[in-house]
This record gives sequence, structure tokens and C-alpha cells, in this order.
Amino acid sequence: MIRHKAIPVISGLLILLVTTTACARTASHTKKQTTQQKVTKATKLSVTKRDVSNAKKLLLKTSKWRYNAKHQVYYQVGVRYGTKTTSKTYESMGIFIPAQYVTATKSGSKTYHLKVNSKRKVNGYSAKTAPIVMPINTPGYAAQAAPTGYDQSSAKYTKAGFIYVLAGCHGLNQTDKTNGSAPWGVTDLKAAVRTLRLNQSRLAGNTNRIFTFGHSGGGAQSSLMGTTGDSKQYLKYLRAIGAPLATTSGQATSDAIMGAMAWCPVTSLDTANEAYEWNMGQYATTGTRKSGTWTKALSNDLATRYAKYLNQLKLKNTDGTTLKLNNSGSGIYTSGTYAKYLKQEVQQSLNNFLKDTTFPYKATTMSGPSGAAKQSGSQKMPSGQKPSGKKPSGQSSTGKPASGSMGQQSSGKTYKTVQAYIKSLNKKQTWVHYNAKTNTATITSMAAFVKYCKTASKDVGAFDGLTRQQTENQLFATTGHTSNHFDHTIQQLLKQNGSRYAQASGSYRSSYLKAYTQDLKRRDNQGSTIQQRLNLYNPMYFLNSYYHGANTSKVAKYWRIRTGINQGDAALTVETNLKLALQQNAQVDSVDFATVWGQGHTEAERTGNHETNFIKWVNRKLQATAD
Repeated sequence: MIRHKAIPVISGLLILLVTTTACARTASHTKKQTTQQKVTKATKLSVTKRDVSNAKKLLLKTSKWRYNAKHQVYYQVGVRYGTKTTSKTYESMGIFIPAQYVTATKSGSKTYHLKVNSKRKVNGYSAKTAPIVMPINTPGYAAQAAPTGYDQSSAKYTKAGFIYVLAGCHGLNQTDKTNGSAPWGVTDLKAAVRTLRLNQSRLAGNTNRIFTFGHSGGGAQSSLMGTTGDSKQYLKYLRAIGAPLATTSGQATSDAIMGAMAWCPVTSLDTANEAYEWNMGQYATTGTRKSGTWTKALSNDLATRYAKYLNQLKLKNTDGTTLKLNNSGSGIYTSGTYAKYLKQEVQQSLNNFLKDTTFPYKATTMSGPSGAAKQSGSQKMPSGQKPSGKKPSGQSSTGKPASGSMGQQSSGKTYKTVQAYIKSLNKKQTWVHYNAKTNTATITSMAAFVKYCKTASKDVGAFDGLTRQQTENQLFATTGHTSNHFDHTIQQLLKQNGSRYAQASGSYRSSYLKAYTQDLKRRDNQGSTIQQRLNLYNPMYFLNSYYHGANTSKVAKYWRIRTGINQGDAALTVETNLKLALQQNAQVDSVDFATVWGQGHTEAERTGNHETNFIKWVNRKLQATAD
């Protein structure tokens, strides 16, 4: 049984948001077993004769490889990862292999038969040790088209000695009539990984060394690939597309990966609205957060619910301190160990910036749905190929950004000295203190940081819009309904506080509650509820004991997470909580995490190029393992 534990109501009663069966609801915590015990039980798969027969149909054709002479790469596109797939555009993959790893003989006028050659090496890797990297270019949970020929973006990775695999996957911008909603995107990627393992003997590269990487919605799906390995909850979706669940010898395949890279992952959608209002919305006073409006009241209620939820996660700092939020004299639950931790994280981000940057410094940061950030000075921001998806992660807010925000600082102004830059931050009020001797800063106010550097850019209902207008609403589409509500907490608050909201200013409608209630009852074509699908797109569901999915999957060993701290697309708590939960997970070896000052919703990096930094990180991780 899959259960999601609810955010408590303000009165203190614990109400479950949803269960996946019609049985009586319960708020009890699942008894926690050791990681290895529970993972072994959860991921054990009974292989059938049908699975073996299915696998035989997905064996790679070794004589269909083509060659790119410029980059010395053999490649094959149109590789199927399911026998029941329906989309030629999205449901296949391309595999790109450095020529040094194989011996080729002609099989046709432009095709080659390949045999793995384990003697030659590229940057220290051989055909048996080379990692496999998989890009997930799906910002806004967009579809990723499969390659139809040689992909130029693979060159940087094959030159590094990596095997590059671009797997198409379903998403929200696809033009065909196949399903682009959750959890089909991740299901496709899982099927691709299983197909690689099915064909291990026919391929160069080590299928135990698979790394995914992506930004925004792609970062979210990379995070999911890293946290949901071999989860049984995806099996019915994998079977629906004919994914290879077994090898031809009857051994179960696996979709678990070794490492995940995520830039600004827009994820944890079950509490994304609540986190947004607690972290940013409570400090906003314009647009749908104008004082006296019913949406401001809803914003405050969501912020309060988030604090109640956060406290049940029992996240811990590396020193063992349990992080929690306390009721406060000003603001909504803005004190406590978690609030202090988050402020220290912001302060560290600023100090990293001061360490990395040589003045004069020109602030020319921009933020876009596919990563359009550039910054001058000693820092060189991401300049690699941008993701191909066009959808942003959500609608823009009707409220105007606060004056003095970093958005205005990003107009190209040059700061000759660090003192001049700090002065600009303190233009409206003093909240940053600078120590010239140590070149470090101290932040005194999170409220000021949000007001001037991390302004809310979305209306209340930042991810689950009141009129289903947000991109994420489409992620939970069902037959006949192109978008659905998915936030059970908003539904509860509308039911509990509707009469109070109706008395406030603004256009409150009783139809909002009806719409949420109806949508949350809908099921997809596999019979899954909105809540079940929400769980399958929530990394925290598989990591934290608050959820019933904790420790029921294989979690990647290695993680690298980067976020632009100034982004208004998501709360800082999203990446922070993911980091903390990963650090507490026994299956995880390391979490390389950083917030990047002055950057928005982009492939944020403290220094250098995001692709180069990713490649260097993979190399470091593999040098540290004998696998």
C-alpha cells in the first residue's frame, strides 16, 4: 500500500491528505527497517516467461551502427526500449560510443558491425569501465525528442571517454497524442536504462556506472531517476510499454543508477505550493499576496501548513541536530533550527560568491526556463548547449517584484569594489554586514534576502494554480482532462476556511473547492490516483520516513545539486530538503551541494562551465570507487 502522510491542520489534528485504497485512512508512521532489508524486499522482481520473450525483441542490432568521422564516434539511433511503445518521436534512444572502445567492420554502405575492444583507453577509461551519461533536457517537464541522427551535443562527453545516451521521453510539449503526464517521462527513462543493461554484452560502457543530469524539470526527473531505482510502483507503467524487465537468461533487469546531477530541480510537488509561500510568499505584499485579499490569507495558511509538515520530516544537520521551525513573534514560523540553517545556507552562498569573484564585477545575470544565465567578472557562467524544451516551470505572477530586487541589479551594472556591491544590497535596509579582513559577510535577515534577492514570481497556487493554469497542472492530466489539481492541502484549506476566504477582498469562488475535490478523485489509464502519481514524482517520498515509500527503492550513491539562489521559480527549501534527506540515507555515499549567489533558474555554477563541471565530478566519483 502506498500512503502519503498529510501536513497537519492548524488546529493540531492530523488529517491524511489521501490514501491509495478505499480502506480507512491512518496517520501512523511506517515502522522503519534497515535500508538493506527493506530495499531487498521492495525491489525483488519475479521474472516470467513473458518477460524473457519480451527481452529477446529488444536486443540491440550490432550491425546497424553508423560512424561520425569528425568526432570519431560510432552511434545508433532509433533504439527501442519497449515492445509496446507508441511514439516514434519520443520512445527510442540514441547511443554514442567513442571509436576507441570498439573494433568495426563494414556491414553495409554506411553501417558497421561493432565488437567491443577492451584494450584501448580514453582518458583512463576502457570499454569495460567507461561511464554512461544520460541528459534529461526536459525543463517544465517537457518531452525530450529522441535523436534521429548524430547528436553534436554528445561530442564533449565522448571526448571525455563517456558513453552518451540520449533517451527520448514523454512530456508536456509533445505534439503527438500519446500521454505526456506523470509518471510517463520517468518511466521512459527507466525503460531506457533497463534496455542498456539488457544489452550490456553488446555495448561498450559499464552499465553499473550510469549518471543522469538535467535542469529544472529535467533536474527533477534526474533526481527521480536517482531516488526511485527498481521501485515496484513503476512496474505497471513499465509493463504497459513493454520495457525489458528481464534479460534473455531470466535475470531481472534494473533501472537504478549510480549518480544524479540536478540543476534547480522543480520537484517535491506535494508541498511545493506550501514551501513557496513559507519561503517567499509570506514576505510579498503585491498581486495575489496583497494584504486583505483572500489569496493572501490562503498564502499565509499554506505557509503555516508547511511549517507543520517540515517538523514531521525530522531532517538533521550533519552534526545530528534535528531541524525544525518554531512559531515566531514576526513572520510565519520564521524561527527554530531549520530557519537558522536556511539562513546559514544563504550566507554561505554569498560568501562563496565573494571568494569566487574578482572585482570589478559586472552583474549581468539573467534567468530563463532553459537557463540563460551569464555573468562577467572572474566568474564564467554556463555557456553550454541549452535544453531544447520550451515550457517554463510555471506562470508568471501578476504581482510586481519588490523594488531593489536582484532582478533590477541584474541590468549590467558594474561594481568596482566588494564594498560597493555590499552597499547596493543594503540600499533599502542594512541586512548584510561585511568584514573586509576576512572577505566574508554576515546576513541578519532572511526577510530582507527574500525581499531584495528572491522575490516571488508566481501567484498563490504557484504550482497548482487556482484555475489549473500552471504547467504542473498538466503533469497530472487524465483522459478527457488536459490538466488537474493535485494539491490536497489547498483542497483542505478551501473546505475548512472557505467562508473566511469569501469575506476577504478578491474574487473568491465556491467553484474552486468543487474543482479541487473532483480532480483529486480522478485516476489515470493505469488506475492510479492523483496521489499515487504525485508520490512517483516526489524524490522525498522515497527518502524520508515521513512517507510510506521510504527505503523501498535503490538510491544513487553519488549526487551533485546546484541551484541559483535568486530564482523565483521554486523555494530554496526544495533543494535543501533533498540534500538533507540524501545525507541521512544509508545508500548515499556523497552529496555535492551548493547554492549559487546572483544566479536564477539556470544551470547555476559557482565557476566554470556546467557541462565541464559535471564531467569533472563524474571523473572524481569514479576515481573513488573500485566498481
